[in-house]
Amino acid sequence: MTFYSKIIGTGSYLPPRKVTNHELAAQLAEKGIETSDEWIVSRSGISARHYAEPNVTSSDMAVEAAKRALDAAGLQANDIDLIILATSTPDFFGGFPSTACVVQNKLGITNGAAAVDVQAVCSGFIYAMAMADSMIKSGSHKKALIIGAEVFSRILNFEDRTTCVLFGDGAGAIIMEQSEEPGVLATKLHADGSHGHILCVPGSVNAGVIAGSAFLYMDGQAVFKLAVNVLEKVANEALEIAGMDASQIDWLIPHQANIRIMQSTAKKLKLPLDKVVVTVDQHGNTSAASIPLALDAAVRDGRVKKGQIVMLEGVGGGFTWGAALVKM
Repeated sequence: MTFYSKIIGTGSYLPPRKVTNHELAAQLAEKGIETSDEWIVSRSGISARHYAEPNVTSSDMAVEAAKRALDAAGLQANDIDLIILATSTPDFFGGFPSTACVVQNKLGITNGAAAVDVQAVCSGFIYAMAMADSMIKSGSHKKALIIGAEVFSRILNFEDRTTCVLFGDGAGAIIMEQSEEPGVLATKLHADGSHGHILCVPGSVNAGVIAGSAFLYMDGQAVFKLAVNVLEKVANEALEIAGMDASQIDWLIPHQANIRIMQSTAKKLKLPLDKVVVTVDQHGNTSAASIPLALDAAVRDGRVKKGQIVMLEGVGGGFTWGAALVKM
């Protein structure tokens, strides 16, 4: 018998603290760093972002998003037999115990469900989806909880106006279930480590001392150029695998990094901009959380409906990129 995987529930969580461009510009001005709402919006499309409180971790936000996805799917936590969590900001230094295991414990899952973190930065959620899709299709797992969760505010250099204004915190989740009907129609993943230097946190630990910077670094122009190129290509690859073309896409939900990248991708795919789900204006770039946050927003406001075709795609540090074509 042929198995498929299908999305049966979505959920998301944003920290209560919302910081507008005006507020952030005022805070930076106190440090002698000049920026403005106009400068930020014109370069990124971002008007606001959310920041977690100091005591809130990626797992805390992931749990809230997961609870909402479970509720939407009509499932209990112990129905889940696989957890894959994408994050670049794990709860623990060194990444273990994994944030996925922390979430498993906080949700009260006691059935021995497999749990693992995925690190592919802003593409992490797509990587996690592709992994879960393969595992469900193999028959090894039946109900998977896929989460993207980030507290990027912890790794931002607030002396660098070119990066600190772009990122925010949050979490998004989906439930994927084994199905007799196709749901995930195609996935495609890529990476090219030769571009790792253009988006990274270049610090390392040597004899207990951090060498280099513990803050995010980004070559904005290089990232923009690469992102626009690979996002179009990987979307078309996923369409080819599914035997479809871009005209059949009802919604494009790309990684919410920069409105100009998103608009350029839509244009190359010949999709009208009103078919692009945009949350970057209010969320900022939430890395691995951005795609599930945007998907949940569009599901809950009624834009994304059952039976529609949705293209999810992301690009991030590593350099990584990928796409998932889904029938909701």
